Amino acid sequence: MPFDINRVRAAYPALDEGYTHFDGAGGTQVAASVTEAVAGTMRTAVANLNSAHVPGRRSGDLVAAARQAVADLVGGTPDGVVFGPSATALTYTVARTLSRQWRPGDEVVVSRLDHDSNVRPWVQAAEATGAVVRWAEFDRETGELPTAQYADLVGPRTRLVALTAASNAIGTVPEVDRVAAIAHEAGALVYVDGVHATPHGPTDVAALGADFYVTSAYKWSGPHVAAVVAHPTRWAGLHPAKLLPSPDQPPQRFEFGTPSWPLLAGVRAAVDHLAGLDPAATGDRRTRLRAGLAAARAHEDQLFARLLAGLTALPGITVYGAPRHRCPTVSFRVAGHTPADTAAALGESGICLSSGDYYAYEYFTALGLRNSGGAVRASVYHYNTVEEVDRLLAELDRLTVTGVTDGTGLGREESIR
Repeated sequence: MPFDINRVRAAYPALDEGYTHFDGAGGTQVAASVTEAVAGTMRTAVANLNSAHVPGRRSGDLVAAARQAVADLVGGTPDGVVFGPSATALTYTVARTLSRQWRPGDEVVVSRLDHDSNVRPWVQAAEATGAVVRWAEFDRETGELPTAQYADLVGPRTRLVALTAASNAIGTVPEVDRVAAIAHEAGALVYVDGVHATPHGPTDVAALGADFYVTSAYKWSGPHVAAVVAHPTRWAGLHPAKLLPSPDQPPQRFEFGTPSWPLLAGVRAAVDHLAGLDPAATGDRRTRLRAGLAAARAHEDQLFARLLAGLTALPGITVYGAPRHRCPTVSFRVAGHTPADTAAALGESGICLSSGDYYAYEYFTALGLRNSGGAVRASVYHYNTVEEVDRLLAELDRLTVTGVTDGTGLGREESIR
């Protein structure tokens, strides 16, 4: 069945404002069913977790339903799902907890392709314990993260390998399963940043070989809450610093303070929304999620191929990276414009995207671009259309003609062709 883009877009009220959104990598718009679930929970009597009365039991039901939803989304088990305010906060929690077992001379492997949230917590934990940080490098031309280097980086003292399932800067999809196999053979754990990968196709944490997999709901049509997923036995052996009276059993012992019941209701609603992207799909929610996300990805790939071909055809535009396998995300620069001015000029036209380093700190530093503004990022999501891609390309074509902007985003005449 063809992807019904009109049906999909109708589920996002924010799109009615008329802006064109190519900033899904920074956060997607929210599905109507999610806002309804959040608001509905706030209108309902809900109390802190308590089995003595109905409002307290409702809270428990909300948490359980959200855990099951995330488990269905990524292929885990509900008692292995830990919630937190952000992927960064959760990664710091895991890093601080795991590093309690590290000793001087132990090693951790991080990647220069990753978002800094999957770099700095591990680097700082290593510094605090005397562990050694080893770096996986990306190919400067292609943006690939070569798998072969991990055979040299991982050894008997390696305690953890952290890498992304998809670059939030240029979309590169590394061979996570093969890297995980190398790490596991040496007895190391694997922490996978799935924040950018999860919205763009079916996920199976077991197939990836991820011991820990982190994802953020606001990147897949949901609210600002995140989850890290691991096998329950993995959590059982870890003991974070926590308040004495707080729950001591996993996954609760990794969740600090009272969770947001409305946001957890939104998580479940967002997963249900994704499960409905292919109306012809049948079966349980996990099956429907795989079908819906596969259909959405096919739609995104068509749009992204059109966008990438258009960008590379425009004079004065430099596209960074050309990985063989990628999510529908690209970073580029327009000659004669700073990335910030390019984004501002497009914003004046109602086209929303990002500029800067988007926390891909090591990537842009390695390319020598960070201090001069990074790049402009366009990220396709399943509610984007062919017409929107063409509109973005047309505006970029106009910018290459009108030339350098003056910081206001309005531009001044200076041909760069």
